[in-house]
Amino acid sequence: MGSSHFIFDVFSNEEKRTIELNGHVGFDSLPDQLVSKSVAQGFSFNILCVGETGVGKSTLMNTLFNTTFENEEASHYGNKVHLHPQTYELQESNVNLKLTIVHTVGFGDQINREESFKPILEYIDTQFEKYLEEELKIKRSLFSCHDTRIHACLYFIAPSGHSLKSLDLVTMKKLDSKVNIIPVIAKADTVNRSELDKLKIKIMSELVSNGVQIYQFPTEDEAVAEINSSMNTHLPFAVVGSVENVKVGNKLVKARLYPWGSVQVENENHCDFVKLREMLVRVNMEDLREQTHARHYELYRRCKLEEMGFKDTDPDSKSFSLQETYEAKRKEFLTDLQRKEEEMRQMFVNKVKEAEAELKEKEKELHERFEQLKRMHQEEKKTLEEKRRNLEEEMNAFNRRKVAAETLMGQAVQGGSQPFKKDKDKKK
Repeated sequence: MGSSHFIFDVFSNEEKRTIELNGHVGFDSLPDQLVSKSVAQGFSFNILCVGETGVGKSTLMNTLFNTTFENEEASHYGNKVHLHPQTYELQESNVNLKLTIVHTVGFGDQINREESFKPILEYIDTQFEKYLEEELKIKRSLFSCHDTRIHACLYFIAPSGHSLKSLDLVTMKKLDSKVNIIPVIAKADTVNRSELDKLKIKIMSELVSNGVQIYQFPTEDEAVAEINSSMNTHLPFAVVGSVENVKVGNKLVKARLYPWGSVQVENENHCDFVKLREMLVRVNMEDLREQTHARHYELYRRCKLEEMGFKDTDPDSKSFSLQETYEAKRKEFLTDLQRKEEEMRQMFVNKVKEAEAELKEKEKELHERFEQLKRMHQEEKKTLEEKRRNLEEEMNAFNRRKVAAETLMGQAVQGGSQPFKKDKDKKK
């Protein structure tokens, strides 16, 4: 190699000192070293496909990576949204790519769609949480662990209607701080060119007016500034997917056949599929990975660590100590735990007192009822005793009358028999 001139910056007393090298040193091979190391380690890229059932997510993924991924056809009768991740090992030349495609099964199929975005947010946060847990381990293995954080979200917009659905606006607004959103109009061959252009303008206008932040292709790098600036004006991409090879002229191309003709997937006059593949895979894949780590994951990490009590500096601008932070957070946790235990204990005591008061009230009611029944029993007993005495008196009076009547009858019989005897004696 010929001699190269580089500038070496030395910071001393807040002043920059520039030094020119007098000959070749060799650290210009650092990019080559990084490339060799990266190729040996391989890459991971994770795509989240959000869209209604049947909008063409699986077909577009098959077309995008020129293969056939295994994916079961989803029905329209799911009672909630499920996220179905599938990981594949792809190889192109000597580069290995671990690709994870996450499908939102059942999205948009429910009658009540207010909470359709929640499972998607939970999945994204779960992947951030896994990476953060790996970072916070004593023995970390970040280079060897499988990074499942979502790097790109392809949001499929159905070409029905002349604007975005409220479900699309709400979901993208919830996701824009979590993931890089790239909106695409699915099945663009169902809309003619003039209506498609109007739909693109309407969609972008609604996204801007509702404050939805979609992914903008970076224009800082001069090597890709021109193409990215041009592609930013084509958002959202109107795409058509197909894995069928159709003979057009003298060559086979991926297309969709119709009675009136064919739609060629890789023909830029027919759809924006080539633009999407160029921007997503060939030009900006590494930027998507970097934005995920430096922006979205960093925001999640910062909020999570602040919740845990970590901070960069204390109010006096002194450097913080992890041990002190841990002890303070532990003390706060124990205090909060004691407070909650005291609240639960007090709640239990109050519940017991309420139960005792209720039992006493029930006991009082039962006692009053018992006394009432006892009084009624005594009154009934007294009444029965009085009736019994009256009945006994009546029986005694009846017996006396009976005895008197029998006596009178006996006397009458005796009196009647004596004259009859005297008459017999006289006859004799």
